[in-house]
Amino acid sequence: MNNPQLNKHGELQHLLTTEGLPAKILLNILDRATAFMDSTEGGEIKKVPLLHGTSIFNIFFEASTRTRTTFEIAAKRLSADVVNLNVSSSSASKGETLLDTVDNLCAMHADMFVVRHAQSGAAHFIAQHVAPEVHVINAGDGRHAHPTQALLDMFTIRHYKKEFHNLRVAIVGDILYSRVARSQIHALTTLGVPEVRVIAPKTLLPTMVEQMGVQVYHDMRQGLKDVDVVMMLRLQNERMQSAVLPSAQEYFKYYGLTQEKLALAKSDAIVMHPGPMNRGVEIDSAVADGAQSVILPQVTFGIAVRMAVMSILAGK
Repeated sequence: MNNPQLNKHGELQHLLTTEGLPAKILLNILDRATAFMDSTEGGEIKKVPLLHGTSIFNIFFEASTRTRTTFEIAAKRLSADVVNLNVSSSSASKGETLLDTVDNLCAMHADMFVVRHAQSGAAHFIAQHVAPEVHVINAGDGRHAHPTQALLDMFTIRHYKKEFHNLRVAIVGDILYSRVARSQIHALTTLGVPEVRVIAPKTLLPTMVEQMGVQVYHDMRQGLKDVDVVMMLRLQNERMQSAVLPSAQEYFKYYGLTQEKLALAKSDAIVMHPGPMNRGVEIDSAVADGAQSVILPQVTFGIAVRMAVMSILAGK
C-alpha cells in the first residue's frame, strides 16, 4: 500500500503522521534539525535563505501557542513568507468549507500548509486535494496524530541519550485522547527503542493498546522503575466525552510525577512534557523545574525540527 506522505521517489511529500514512515526518513529529519542546531550562536538559530520566496500558511482551527509560534519562527528562520490565518475571523466562521478555504489560499499561491484541526484526518483530507507541488504538515488533528511534536521529542531523546536502541521509555497519562502519545509510540518503535511503556488508568487507555508494541502499566511506581526517559502527557480535558477521572487531586496522587516517583527511574533519566503543563495535576513543580527536566529545551528543539521538516518538504 502506498504511503500518502511519500512521492513516487519515496521522498517526503507531506508530513501527516509518524505511523508508517521509514526510520531513514525520521532520522533524516533529526539529522537536518541537528545541522540547524549546530549553526546556533548564543542559543539562537541563524536565519538562512533556504525558503526565500516560499509562502507558508498556518491554518489553526484549534487554539495553540507553542506549536503555531514555533512553526512561525521556524518558517521565518528559513526566510519564508508566513501567513497566519485567524480562523475565528475568517470565512470559515461564516460557513465556508475546509476545501473552499484551502482552494482560495492555493489561488493566493500557497506553497505549504501547516494545519491544526479538531477533526481527525483533516490534514490527510487536505493533502489529497492540493496540487502535487503543494505540501501539507499536520500540526495536530483531533485524537489522531501530532508528528512534529513526536519528532521534536525524538530529537530531545537523541540529544540527551545519543542512541535509541538501548533505552527504556515510559509515556505517562492520558494515552486515550492524546494524539502526541500515538505519534510518540510510532516514532519510538520505528527508531528501535526496545521497551516502550505506557502508564495510565484503564479509563485513559485505548482498547488493545498492546498491539502498538507497548507494555501496559497501571501502577506508576512499577512502570517508572529503571526507565531512561519519562514522557508526561497533558490531560486532554477538551476531548474527553465524559468524566473518566474522579478528580484532578486523585489523578495527581496516583499518576502525577513527583520527585519520590521519579526516584524510581534511573538516576540520569530525563523528564519531558509536550506542554502546556498542568502543574499539580500531571507533574509537580519541583520536577518540572528540576535538574532532570528537559521541558524547555524541547521547545527550542522544536524550532529546528520544524525547520527541518519544511526545508525537506520544499526539496531544499
